[in-house]
Amino acid sequence: MGKLFGTDGIRGIVGKTLTAELAFQVGQSVTVVLQEELGRKPLITIGKDTRISSDMLEAALIAGICSVGGDVLLLGTIPTPAVAFLTIQEKADAGVVISASHNPYEYNGIKVFNGQGYKLSDAMEERVEQLILNHAEMPVKSGGELGRCRNSAQEMHADYIDHLLATIGCDLSGLRVLVDCANGAAAATAPDLFQRLPVMADFINIDPDGVNINNGCGSTHLEQLATMTVAGKYQLGIAFDGDADRCLLVDEKGHTIDGDKIMAVCGVELRRSGKLTNNTVVATVMSNLGLHEFCRREGIDLVCTAVGDRHVLEEMVACDYAIGGEQSGHMIFREYATTGDGELTALQFLKALKASGKPASELAGCCAQYPQELINVALSHVPGEKERIMASPVLQQAVREQEKALGEEGRILLRPSGTEALIRVMVEAKTDEIARKIAEDLSEVVKTI
Repeated sequence: MGKLFGTDGIRGIVGKTLTAELAFQVGQSVTVVLQEELGRKPLITIGKDTRISSDMLEAALIAGICSVGGDVLLLGTIPTPAVAFLTIQEKADAGVVISASHNPYEYNGIKVFNGQGYKLSDAMEERVEQLILNHAEMPVKSGGELGRCRNSAQEMHADYIDHLLATIGCDLSGLRVLVDCANGAAAATAPDLFQRLPVMADFINIDPDGVNINNGCGSTHLEQLATMTVAGKYQLGIAFDGDADRCLLVDEKGHTIDGDKIMAVCGVELRRSGKLTNNTVVATVMSNLGLHEFCRREGIDLVCTAVGDRHVLEEMVACDYAIGGEQSGHMIFREYATTGDGELTALQFLKALKASGKPASELAGCCAQYPQELINVALSHVPGEKERIMASPVLQQAVREQEKALGEEGRILLRPSGTEALIRVMVEAKTDEIARKIAEDLSEVVKTI
């Protein structure tokens, strides 16, 4: 991980760790690196979520890109996966997303895709970082060499929705769903998408005001959706995060259907249609033991990677796997997308739900869920703090002792967050009480180091 780029691009609190000046420098540096690689003027798409700071950062990025001779295609407010898709469709050389995903509105981020719709390579991120950190002199243009900016948001939104609709291939009529757009990017596309489907859909949290994104809603706060799904007798509740690259679901009884259960359901559906390449699902080390048991029972191979959709995707591409994802709701359907796509995930689950003829609770119930406790321990923003704590012999010894006590009836996973000043303590055990006690004990150890 670099000094600017984390596991999911650059992210920080706007006005503090993420400024307009930094966005301007990122725009310049990305463009210069592309010019060096291509030997010509690059075209860069830009999309954003609904945060109050997104307009400011967009303007700074445009200025940076155009100042060194790059052209910009504006996509407006649109989900992150749409930027990846449209970058490919428009034959652009890179795509930039302004979003902090599931984080509160105070945060924002800058994520860059290459021309193939994949996240930038570590090597390219490092080149961009070095230009910024070394205060490299930029080849600022003038006159006719300056870049231009074109806005095609309305047309691009329609193209993305057409793409999503083309992935269905079946009749979804008769389904009734409630959709939570998290007051984020999905508010700009989901209503149009579902209006074009033979699905009865109602929406909540579709009125972004710049500061209400992810605020008590969306995939990180499912309580409202669960209550309204049950009360309204919906067959399924669908929740996106701020930039709509994640999707979590709620069944008709108000129970959460997380990424593990979505992978189980959609993995079986892909196998039924002959599209589960190499008979494999790709998950991460955070996936519940219930998914492991499900795959063994179904005769499906399960490959687990390090946490992060980047690692999941790398494994999928390297070994030609069709589906992968994270418990948190990042799901990649490689036939249709190069990154996690919440709206695509919702459609694929609806396809499986319709084909099964079962209630969502019964369909997702095929994959059991071991009790799991996750505690996020907040740290100071001191550089190297996460690494120092994770390397502590005291913490390592505490983990070994707890693992010995658990035996084969659970597991422990500690990991530093790639985007926030947190260490995540995850424990799975035979009962909620055991998982909670061990997670709390280890969290206290982390706090004292």
